[in-house]
Amino acid sequence: MSKEIKKRTNQKVEKEYIKYSVASDIGKDNFASCISILDKEQEVKTVATRTFTNSPKGFDNFFEWQKNKCKLSIPAVFTMEATGIYYEKLAWFLHRKDLYVSVLLPNKAKKYMQSLGLKSKTDKIDAAGLARMGAEQKLDRWKAPKESIMALRYITRHREDLQKSRTVFNNQLSAHRCGEFISETVVKGLEELIALLDKQIKMTEKQMREKLDADQEIKEGVERVIGIKGVSTITIATILAETNCFLAFENQRQLVSYAGYDVKESQSGKHVGKTKISKRGNAHIRRILHLPALNVVSYDEPVFVNLYERVFQRTKIKMKGYVAVQRKLLCLIYTLWTNQVKYDRDFYKKSGEHPEMQSKSLSFCMVS
Repeated sequence: MSKEIKKRTNQKVEKEYIKYSVASDIGKDNFASCISILDKEQEVKTVATRTFTNSPKGFDNFFEWQKNKCKLSIPAVFTMEATGIYYEKLAWFLHRKDLYVSVLLPNKAKKYMQSLGLKSKTDKIDAAGLARMGAEQKLDRWKAPKESIMALRYITRHREDLQKSRTVFNNQLSAHRCGEFISETVVKGLEELIALLDKQIKMTEKQMREKLDADQEIKEGVERVIGIKGVSTITIATILAETNCFLAFENQRQLVSYAGYDVKESQSGKHVGKTKISKRGNAHIRRILHLPALNVVSYDEPVFVNLYERVFQRTKIKMKGYVAVQRKLLCLIYTLWTNQVKYDRDFYKKSGEHPEMQSKSLSFCMVS
């Protein structure tokens, strides 16, 4: 072997790296971070891992740490999962620094983790999985919600908590009145609490409408959707707040999964179990759609009534029919909003299409 060949074989081949992926698995008090790097051969290598506090000081330490570890002049993507509200502070911290932030829907991240065959689940393992996902895939950049939408979400969730508290105290009052000996002091105290909660609930509704009217684009969108008889401004406000005006969704399937309306089947061999929705999604959306689903059926909205009757005839379970209506209603609001069209209750009459056919699609609502 010549000296030149020996020299070439002894030299280390310098890999060409093309991308950093900095991922964080975020909890209430701390978050675990992992930095991975992708080379041109599509191999992913872990650079470093570390845990930080979920606080401004922790964010500064995290930023300095990743700068020291990411020394090459190549793109970097910061990846995290949308877990409750705990991710928001870090996401906004990075967004304000004009960095490429990608916030993943929980179901999407979970499916990827399952594809890796990971059996254990810890913060560090989840961070490493997210880092690998960010390196291998081209993830969409996070579209930060408007401050008005963030404020709207806090208001809608506060209203939901107030309603839950009112239900608790109202049940206590009803139970106390059924007893043999009734304490007027307790009754008066509960009645005052319920009256105070009613006042606060009305106040949140007023604040909600003010937030919607303050943004002209959102106000116009609400006016297009509010034509659905049985759907209130409160319902629309909650859905917009929980979905960031649908900016994170590319299609109805993603939205349905995010809200927990995706179908879960149980079947193995000859055994056929019950088919039901997963409920692994945003419970705030499912809660706010319960009453509107009852309303659109009672108000005889053509497509929803037909859908409810078909599901009820097949299953003999009313709630399954109403859940199907909830899902269809969510998809309808999404379609109206994203296509910027106004709901037309009598569209099927103009088009000559039977409501049963329209219940299989949302084309009936797309009217310029």
